[in-house]
Amino acid sequence: MSTILITGGTGLLGSALTRLLVTKGHKVIILSRTQRHSDDKNISYSAWDVKAQTIERKAVEQADYIIHLAGAGVADKRWTADRKKEIVESRTQSSALLVKALQEVPNHVKAVISASAIGYYGDDQKRSAKKPAFTEEMRADTEFLGETCRLWEESIEPVQKEGKRLVKLRIGIVLSNEGGALPEFKKPINFGVAGVLGSGKQVISWIHIEDVCRMFLFAIDNENLKGVYNAVGPAPVRNKDLTILLAEKMKGRFFVHAHVPAFVLKVMLGQMSVEVLKSATVSSEKIRTEGYRFIYPTIETALNNLISAK
Repeated sequence: MSTILITGGTGLLGSALTRLLVTKGHKVIILSRTQRHSDDKNISYSAWDVKAQTIERKAVEQADYIIHLAGAGVADKRWTADRKKEIVESRTQSSALLVKALQEVPNHVKAVISASAIGYYGDDQKRSAKKPAFTEEMRADTEFLGETCRLWEESIEPVQKEGKRLVKLRIGIVLSNEGGALPEFKKPINFGVAGVLGSGKQVISWIHIEDVCRMFLFAIDNENLKGVYNAVGPAPVRNKDLTILLAEKMKGRFFVHAHVPAFVLKVMLGQMSVEVLKSATVSSEKIRTEGYRFIYPTIETALNNLISAK
């Protein structure tokens, strides 16, 4: 089977994706800033330093495919000027290092599958009324996350000049028990409170962790895939509906329904609150047309799996 080089391989998505790839018989090389060791013979670590723009040559020489996930967590800290700079540069500089490595190191890499995010799109209010959802050909939003995603995608595009097939997956809100948004939704529900954010009418374009991992594998296996695809489930859901459904599955009827006002979120999160309160209806039609079939096509099927898994 193939050897797959992963950046950002120790994060939420990278860890789940590594497990999937190994179960499918692939070997995985994870780029790391610190020295690590794996007990699994199919998983190894190689060194890289994005700031110094250095990477271990053998990792590139051995790779059949590269999956590029690296980037500072958008929701990990408040958006100060320094943090915004870190969010952008962690993505663009890591892409630049991969491009440089593919130019300088003899390799047989067939394709690069790069993460992006649906932050590329603005709020639904900025979408034409004639369009029921955001689709891949639309322009990037001019706000911070839209600009970040645009720069992120542009920074990896030079790999195409090296003859590499490039797929960019704009990932939605990933639902997983191991991290990300779902544990945050669960916190108040654990105390019997279904905390609806703002009006609750904002649309969340989500995807189950298993589906997004399988989509990366789908992009590797299908040579006809090129360009941008939205990695979101086929049935976006309102914040209120997701919260109430999750509460019902966790607590039955034993919870109270409460709204967290927008101004409270703005005080707590600063500029980041804009993303929490934003409504973004994003289409998955393009990837489905290519033949991808979702394991969890509805929010109910996704939550049924995630709640039962705990």
